[in-house]
Amino acid sequence: MTINGWIQIALFCGIVIAITRPLGGYLARVFSGERTFLSPVLGWLERGIYRLSGVNPNEEQNWLAYAMAMLAFSAAGFIVLYAIQRLQGVLPLNPQHLPGVGPDLAFNTSISFVSNTNWQSYVPETTMSYLTQMMGLTMHNFVSGATGVALAVALVRGFARRSAKTVGNFWADLVRCTLYVLLPIAVVVALFFVFEGMPQNLHAYVGATTLEGAQQTIAQGPVASQEVIKMLGTNGGGFFNANSAHPYENPNAITNLVQMILIFSLGAALTNMFGRMVGDERQGWAIFAAMGLLFLAGTASIYAAEAPGNPAFAALHIDQSANAFQAGGNMEGKEVRFGIAASSLFANVTTDASCGAVNAMHDSLMPLGGMIPMINMMLGEIIFGGVGSGLYGMLLFAIVAVFVAGLMVGRTPEYLGKKIEAREVKMAMLAILVLPLSILGFTALAVVLKDGLAGLLNAGPHGYSEILYAFDSATANNGSAFAGLTANTPFYNSTLGLAMLIGRFLMIVPMLAAAGSLAAKKIVPPSEGTFPTHGGLFVGLLVGVILIVGGLTYFPALSLGPIAEHFAMTAGRLY
Repeated sequence: MTINGWIQIALFCGIVIAITRPLGGYLARVFSGERTFLSPVLGWLERGIYRLSGVNPNEEQNWLAYAMAMLAFSAAGFIVLYAIQRLQGVLPLNPQHLPGVGPDLAFNTSISFVSNTNWQSYVPETTMSYLTQMMGLTMHNFVSGATGVALAVALVRGFARRSAKTVGNFWADLVRCTLYVLLPIAVVVALFFVFEGMPQNLHAYVGATTLEGAQQTIAQGPVASQEVIKMLGTNGGGFFNANSAHPYENPNAITNLVQMILIFSLGAALTNMFGRMVGDERQGWAIFAAMGLLFLAGTASIYAAEAPGNPAFAALHIDQSANAFQAGGNMEGKEVRFGIAASSLFANVTTDASCGAVNAMHDSLMPLGGMIPMINMMLGEIIFGGVGSGLYGMLLFAIVAVFVAGLMVGRTPEYLGKKIEAREVKMAMLAILVLPLSILGFTALAVVLKDGLAGLLNAGPHGYSEILYAFDSATANNGSAFAGLTANTPFYNSTLGLAMLIGRFLMIVPMLAAAGSLAAKKIVPPSEGTFPTHGGLFVGLLVGVILIVGGLTYFPALSLGPIAEHFAMTAGRLY
């Protein structure tokens, strides 16, 4: 580890902290229906969309109607995206004349982008036409991200309102997030990315002759417009197979920093929006602090694992020193233009959030370095998290934390003036337990079936980690891969697709049920026995509950994979 590396990490943290409050204030105004500086420019378009679609933005919905609207919108999006992929061979904007996508892959990809996962079992530049990339994938990057934010806002309203029967209007929240938040930022940053060298065209692929005389095909396309929303909406689906390790998607260190800031920007700002909407910004900063502590621990752990490199290289070191490691650290699978510190930071950021973009190959991380991204996703990516999903996932853990605190002192738990009773705790636990059910269940199935084992690149605990990471990433709606698993098979396309559906929608419905229950409650004035939820004690309790729940649930699975591989590596055995 170097001082330069820590300066890069500190710079990123400083920028995220600096933008959290102003962006959070803007989000609070947008979702409260207040006038913003963009209202004179975009207000007419918002009103036109409502008139065209027959939506009354002032007509609010209860939690069930909100959930049904979200599910109907997602189902329609799935059908349209599936049709675009299957028919792309006869649709325009296909200069490479790519054929229609096969049924099982189209099924997997449609679920992937509708659920904000963006898992890619294919090579994008040789599979998807420009029309599919723009009208299908990029469009879903916007609306799936906006859906996540809308759902988080609905839960926040549940805490903020008293004796209410509604949690907002899904269609209005969806339109406002897309129009006033995602689109303006995407347009500005896309222009910056073009300035930095990302392609944005509809040209046919270009042929080139290398210095060795070999022929090479260089892909083109509308890259910058997809790149910005894949980060801002924490989607992660790359225009190229190498994702953000590709020089067209991530040309230099500046674009790398901007991409990481985009991933965290809305997730961090939503914590401040939460504090503002419940009337106490300190509550938002407490959630931010819990996320921040877990983020710093994860970043430091990955950097500490990658910087020394592989101890197996000590056997090749001339002095045979017990302290000798890989010279320069573990650079396998990393881009020289980013280095170990920025690659470690990116790996943590992208799996803290439900982004899934990568600027290095996670399959090449050291065992413990690869374990941290797994843990980030197993916890539900609540560390700033996906746009919306990180906040509502953390608030579900907050409900469990205050319930535990209530048990310890023998009184009914309260959070933000709302009494947390059996219904809220049941809904929170149901949503939280969906993740291990899918992750561990599908992993167990894959490691005992021939079709599951057929996709492995490596044997032993590393091969097991490839399978565990895949279902972890799919269920957590992350979309990154260990890169050693051949997943474009009927078995994995089907099972990973189901895992994405479970991780997205079976968590959302009980969360919205909890939101509706909380909105109907009265606010109880604080008393001497009220547990304060804006200070360090609550932050510590919340972090502790998260780690205990995660540790008890996933430690056996991790022991069979990265932990076992680490001890085998220190003993000189590699996989």
